[in-house]
Amino acid sequence: MNEEEIKDRLTKTCVCRQVTRAKIKAAIMDGADTMEKVKAKTGAMSGSCHGRKCKGSIEDLLARYKEEGSF
Repeated sequence: MNEEEIKDRLTKTCVCRQVTRAKIKAAIMDGADTMEKVKAKTGAMSGSCHGRKCKGSIEDLLARYKEEGSF
């Protein structure tokens, strides 16, 4: 496991639901190519803030994957 993978497992992208960046990346690589699909697969953006805190980070991950085809 490299340093980025470790950080992804430790970084909570969605703090309200405790969803890690690793889980969001895995969902995106598994076909969740929209915000709604990421929400359905991970539970992110369904906590008390309704995505106000994590939406931007998830949008960035989606855009990066669409542009580069990987993480």
